[in-house]
Order: sequence, then structure tokens, then C-alpha cells
Amino acid sequence: MKQKIVLATGNKGKVKEMADVLAQFGFEVIAQTDLGIESPEETGLTFVENSILKARFASKMSGLPAIADDSGLVVNALNGAPGLYSARYARVDGEEADAKNRQKLLKELTNVATENRQAKFVSCIVMLQNELDPSPIIAEGTCEGVITFEEKGENGFGYDSLFFYPEKNCTFAELDTTEKKKISHRAKALAELKRKLGMDK
Repeated sequence: MKQKIVLATGNKGKVKEMADVLAQFGFEVIAQTDLGIESPEETGLTFVENSILKARFASKMSGLPAIADDSGLVVNALNGAPGLYSARYARVDGEEADAKNRQKLLKELTNVATENRQAKFVSCIVMLQNELDPSPIIAEGTCEGVITFEEKGENGFGYDSLFFYPEKNCTFAELDTTEKKKISHRAKALAELKRKLGMDK
């Protein structure tokens, strides 16, 4: 019998990217939105802190073990921005948020040359057995790339259409979902989670 676990995110892109992989780990994944759970305010100062905060809240509200992901784009030329505020970079909510965030990023990098547009995606995934779990499992993954001058690709979400991944010679948004699930920062964090759960044997 599969262990039920709540996925602590309201981001449809993350649910799509993570649920299939977690199901392969033997979990029955329930998105927090399916339980009517809203995301808490992210007051942490690091990706780890925010991920723990989200997992504890989802576990508290659902009574189930929880997995949360806090991730973001770190751009060298912008001193690490948008970073923790990647999802709220343009301070816009709703369906337009991703597009507005990308527009702001391009504007901020208007006069920055290609060789100075290095960036990385960071993902921090936390798993808790319950709200008060004193020993959360923490798994992190990163992916190095370069910010393009224009959007390319129709797949993915967030900043994927601006994130050029040299190893594949394309943006994340030009990869199909199956390919991205193998190489992304989130894929690396999930692989680390699998290892820490002892499921990689």
C-alpha cells in the first residue's frame, strides 16, 4: 500500500514535474490544492527555511507527511536576484506572474553581455513525516546555465524559456517534459531525496 503524502505547492508546474517522480518512489501524492490548503507566507531567509516552512504548514493542515520544494533562479550579474523572490519578482500574482517575472528579468539584464549572464536554478526539497518532525530530510539540486536575450521554447514554466542549458544547447522550455525531468535542478534534488530515503539501491 502506497504511503500518502501531501505535496506542499500551489504551483501547477511543480506538481506536474514532481508528482510522477514521487509516485515512482512509492508515494500516493496529493497536491495541497486538492485539499484546499493555501501556501503560507514565505518568511524564510533561505531556500531551505522556506521549504521547511511550507512542508510543516502542509503537514499541519493535512495531518499527512509532506514534501515541499522551494526553488529559484540565481543570476550572478544581479547579485543573486531574483533568488528567494523568483516567483514574486515582478510583484504580480495570478496567471500573468510568470510572464511579468520574465519581462522584468530581461529588463534588468538589458545591458549585460552574454559572458556575464551566468545563472543557476536551485531547488531545495524537504520531506517531513509530520508537522513536528525534528529531523526533516533535506535534498538540494542545482543546474548551471545562461540567461538568453529573448524567450525560446513553449514548454516548462517560470523562467524556463530564458534559461539556456549549455549541455543540451537549448533552453529548458525547448526540452520536452520527460527530458527536463531527467536533468533539471528539481530532478537532481529528487534524486538526492531518493538516495537519502535509501531507495536508490
